Amino acid sequence: MKILVIGGTGMIGAHTALHLRRSGNDVTVAARGPLSENSPAAEFPLLAGDYTVPTFTADQLSVFDGIVFAAGQDVRHKPANSDDRRFWEETQSVGVPRFAALAKQAGVKRFVQVGSYYHHLRPELAADNPYIAARKAADEGARALADESFVVSTLNPPSIIGVMPGASTARYRRMVSWAAGNEPDIPDFAPTGGTNYMSVDSLAEAIWGALRNAVPGAAYLIGDQNLSYQQFFQMLVDAAGSTRIIAERDEAHPLLPDAAIIQGRGNTLAYEPGAEDMRLLDYTRNDCTRAAEKLVETVLANS
Repeated sequence: MKILVIGGTGMIGAHTALHLRRSGNDVTVAARGPLSENSPAAEFPLLAGDYTVPTFTADQLSVFDGIVFAAGQDVRHKPANSDDRRFWEETQSVGVPRFAALAKQAGVKRFVQVGSYYHHLRPELAADNPYIAARKAADEGARALADESFVVSTLNPPSIIGVMPGASTARYRRMVSWAAGNEPDIPDFAPTGGTNYMSVDSLAEAIWGALRNAVPGAAYLIGDQNLSYQQFFQMLVDAAGSTRIIAERDEAHPLLPDAAIIQGRGNTLAYEPGAEDMRLLDYTRNDCTRAAEKLVETVLANS
């Protein structure tokens, strides 16, 4: 299959591009500009463009059998001085369905959007959170285009464990340093609550499964292991080779601030993916410990 990965230079997109190539596909990545030489995506053919403007054309997309949309931006990417409504429209609620419509016009047969689990698991959160509302609108707007000629689906994953050399590695550098015991100013506890976690490799497998097997217009809630934040923090500490035992406290933590806990500190977003969805998408389970070890190894190797 000839596949284009939108967001192919990001952590999820790059892992997905590598997995799709290993699975025998002809993969191209899309990016806004030239790639740095050390980017894992630099070894793939590049299609330059920006879906938020937009700059892609139907002719450019017409050569692909399938498209993976892994570029949906979140609160980490929003400039501090940007207009909230315009940003979420460009990157989510308007930008994603508009790009999916262009892919359909171009004759692309299969389209997989990587979304987010919040609105799928807890739709009421969209009422008060502009980011979740925009993710929900992007998901529903893209899937509304589905028919037998355009198999568009959405994968809604939980918190993803994984890094790639570059920006995603830098984001985890302080956390890995703390896990190894090198940040005495950061306390050894985790906030109360928890969520589902999934490795980026399992997500890439699920994306390939959706490209092959998804039902037109379907949204799949995917995930792997339900962990408390204490269990996740302990995984990283163990992976870093420390013998410290991480406690749990009902307090804000600098490595996982309350603003990053969408469901609220002390609450848990736990669920089990459906058995039929698991069969259809065919991705690895119980992969979080290995993924945490790989995360620490990659960050240390690139520090």
